[in-house]
Amino acid sequence: MSVKALFNLTGKTALITGGSRGLGLQMAEALGEMGARLAITARKSDELAEAKAHLQGLGYQVETFTNDLQKFDTIPALVDDVLARCGDIDILVNNAGATWGAKAEEYPDEAWNKVMNLNVSAPFFLTREVARRVMIPKGQGNVIITASVAAFKGTPPGMNTVAYNTSKAAAVHLARTLASEWGHYGIRVNSICPGFFPSKLANGLIDKLGDQLIARAPLRRIGGEEDLKGAVVYLASDASRHMTGQALVLDGGASLL
Repeated sequence: MSVKALFNLTGKTALITGGSRGLGLQMAEALGEMGARLAITARKSDELAEAKAHLQGLGYQVETFTNDLQKFDTIPALVDDVLARCGDIDILVNNAGATWGAKAEEYPDEAWNKVMNLNVSAPFFLTREVARRVMIPKGQGNVIITASVAAFKGTPPGMNTVAYNTSKAAAVHLARTLASEWGHYGIRVNSICPGFFPSKLANGLIDKLGDQLIARAPLRRIGGEEDLKGAVVYLASDASRHMTGQALVLDGGASLL
């Protein structure tokens, strides 16, 4: 097989949660460019409509699904809808996420539960549903979980994101554990660990700490609009077919220091 063929996603369907903006939309653009049919979910219908128009304008096939993944009982119906409209799910990108800033000693229970539910529980419940209904029966599948470099370290002064860091460490280990359990089904599970990228989730911290973040990174910049694309295509395609249970870091080298 040629190298170009290894990266080709023609005929594949990719379900991307949180796909209407930010990192999710960037990943949708990349997978669509490589030929995948896109199914994107988000809570807000208006943002989904904008994302659909944008992706269709690029020439990509896309279906949208309004869903709140924190309502766990709606997950089976979401999978029903995706299968009814798209026919299959070959690639699952668990990208939807949340954060909350507060000192650990003052952290609200409600905030902790929101972050853990969306960043850990929802990806597991959705992945479990897709795996047992689609990927295990057909003997193949590819799951990507958006984690973060925050999974590997504490919080620098001014961040105060104890639940987010904890949840992303759990997401990395969720990918490792599922990879070890499901490899014999032909299912690969990896996590992608961005550093700071402009997004609704991170923009507040970037505005507050941007100069410090850039100074700490060996490449002297934060992530940009193209910087996740190659990585997600690699993880979603046969180019990484011998890779599972791994955490791929994209942070300009900031976690090295």
